[in-house]
Amino acid sequence: MKQNIGNTERVIRIVVGLAITSLAFIGPASPWALLGLIPVATGIFGWCPPYAMLGINTCKHKS
Repeated sequence: MKQNIGNTERVIRIVVGLAITSLAFIGPASPWALLGLIPVATGIFGWCPPYAMLGINTCKHKS
């Protein structure tokens, strides 16, 4: 798994994912809020399967 998510996007994914996941515990307690774990996981690992399938890479490569 080659990293395909840049650092800025990783931070955004983690913050937004945690905000969505927090809805499972506060606010409208819906099991759908657990879908926020997906952006958290992709942000932590730095790899997004749909990006890999579509050939998208937001990582800056050093030459």
